[in-house]
Amino acid sequence: MRVFGTLTRRELSAFFLSIAGYVIIASVTLLNSLSFVVLMTNLGSDPSPMPVTEMFYRTYFFWLIVLLAAPIITMRLFALEKSSGTFETLMTTPVSDFQVVAAKFTAAIIFYVVTWVPMGACLFVVRHFTNQPTALDAGTVGGMYLGIFLTGCLFLSLGCFASAISRTQMAAAMISFVLGVTLFSMGFLAEALPATAQWQSQVISYFGLFEQMHDFARGVVDTRTVVFYVSATFFFLFLTLRAVESQRWK
Repeated sequence: MRVFGTLTRRELSAFFLSIAGYVIIASVTLLNSLSFVVLMTNLGSDPSPMPVTEMFYRTYFFWLIVLLAAPIITMRLFALEKSSGTFETLMTTPVSDFQVVAAKFTAAIIFYVVTWVPMGACLFVVRHFTNQPTALDAGTVGGMYLGIFLTGCLFLSLGCFASAISRTQMAAAMISFVLGVTLFSMGFLAEALPATAQWQSQVISYFGLFEQMHDFARGVVDTRTVVFYVSATFFFLFLTLRAVESQRWK
């Protein structure tokens, strides 16, 4: 655990001791603020049958943030180590490949969660001006942040895999973005296909990211959705581990 903690702090310091990390946080905060301004402008004084959190998920601001932030956060994890020559040095130290992958992913998800913390201020403003204490209940907000966390885990695991198989940060970012857009497009396919008993349709239905996010935003947590996100995240982390192991012996 001491080695894992040391590696995690090393990765976190790279995020929080550089100007790039704060630029990412500021950019995510700006997009979140713009999304709530657009929502409040469109809503006006008319009542809405759905929670504000669900309306946020129905916009493309959330997906834009995830699709852009995940490649930027993860592109340096392994690719920068390789281009700077420190990857070989890291692999010769008494640390396991599993510890390296786990520490880098943990640091990435912690930083990702921090970028979403300022969004709480937007929710506080909405609750304050509605003058209704139940406008944003704990279950709804908790479901929203759970959806943000699980989605981040999945897309960041994609980014870790892309960075592990790339030699440059730009290549890692492009591969991660393409994989993310592909997964995002599967959501449209899941909505377009009719629900049938065929196994192909059932498999594609698991990639219905939009409907899953709407459930989270309403405070509804489906265990099948949670299992899908966790399983997919571990799958791509497993691929990342295998990529790192293969490069150790080259």
